Amino acid sequence: MTVKDILDAIQSPDSTPADFAAMPLPESYRAITVHKDETEMFAGMQTRDKDPRKSLHLDDVPVPELGPGEALVAVMASSVNYNSVWTSIFEPLSTFGFLERYGKVSELTKRHDLPYHVIGSDLAGVVLRTGPGVNAWKPGDEVVAHCLSVELESSDGHNDTMLDPEQRIWGFETNFGGLAEIALVKSNQLMPKPGHLSWEEAASPGLVNSTAYRQLVSRNGAGMKQGDNVLIWGASGGLGSYATQFALAGGATPVCVVSSPEKADICRAMGAEAVIDRTAEDYKFWKDEHNQDPREWKRFGKRIRELTGGEDVDIVFEHPGRETFGASVYVTRKGGTIVTCASTSGYNHEYDNRYLWMSLKRIIGSHFANYREAWEANRLIAKGKIHPTLSRVYSLEDTGQAAYDVHRNLHQGKVGVLCLAPEEGLGVRDHEKRAQHVDAINRFRNI
Repeated sequence: MTVKDILDAIQSPDSTPADFAAMPLPESYRAITVHKDETEMFAGMQTRDKDPRKSLHLDDVPVPELGPGEALVAVMASSVNYNSVWTSIFEPLSTFGFLERYGKVSELTKRHDLPYHVIGSDLAGVVLRTGPGVNAWKPGDEVVAHCLSVELESSDGHNDTMLDPEQRIWGFETNFGGLAEIALVKSNQLMPKPGHLSWEEAASPGLVNSTAYRQLVSRNGAGMKQGDNVLIWGASGGLGSYATQFALAGGATPVCVVSSPEKADICRAMGAEAVIDRTAEDYKFWKDEHNQDPREWKRFGKRIRELTGGEDVDIVFEHPGRETFGASVYVTRKGGTIVTCASTSGYNHEYDNRYLWMSLKRIIGSHFANYREAWEANRLIAKGKIHPTLSRVYSLEDTGQAAYDVHRNLHQGKVGVLCLAPEEGLGVRDHEKRAQHVDAINRFRNI
């Protein structure tokens, strides 16, 4: 049995769940990996100069053992996230430390502690096998996966699974991720694949869509409501493009911050009217490496009020981090919320605390999403309320180039990767619904 036989079964209209269940698994599959003995290959280099094309490998790896509560999935398509870039450049540290720690949790988790790391935190594909105790899914089911991996043996995680002490991001802090022909997931990572989307379209929202949902919409994040003004950094990017859609769909007013006229046009195409091209307006929030410029915060705040009819923003959707955080705290309205999920420009944030405490503002940390939030975010995709922001698709062999393009910010929205799928456009089941939303689905492709 080879992965080609699996692909043939997936593409055959006559295949049944019994056919998938009876199909022998191959001994190995192709996967994108980083190697433990190469973790120092970029030592001494600036972050910008580290090249994922040199560290990401396409290897044949053994199919992992299937454990209780788990599933093996044939991956038709995946996508590149920033955590794939961080893994590839071994920043802020090597992911092999994550795998070593996870390997100590149990006899079963030892499988993850290997000299190679199969990366990737998104997938769309077909269930091949389920382990003992899995009842909700069966071989042949078409699925997408969110990237929350939890053990849930501690009480801490039972109100919010993101608080589980053993919470991890699959494909980043665990092995056997989605940038591969086969992936190993916990069964509670699985969700129904939206029928009106192709494999690559369905694979692209998972991580960023769920992250944006928790950060902006959920009561665990900012709890956005109708009428809120929401400042969204990087509003045409992988994360911000979903935040922009959630704001528009939820009756809020997004104030979209972008870095080029092309990205401004994307935001307007999504329906946003208040757009700031920070490059054209030349905002420089830092005078030098050590000192910010409050005059630029004030100029930025004045520009926001021009776009909102004189109102400050209720919520700031933060993820750039160090470069923008001082400005974010300053421009938020009294009693407002800064919610942060990343620090792509630096982890050491600096802000003037007077504008936080004296104006009763809140800073909330938000990380990925719990299972319920991920399910709700995927449901909105399936209903056609929120759409994929896929702009370009790469082959599995070209994943290094895809990661390089994301690292250098040469992309818009999300970039997809074909794994088992031989070409784009496959996997659509609901053509009628697709026809209703096709322009929105292709919005980021038409730039």
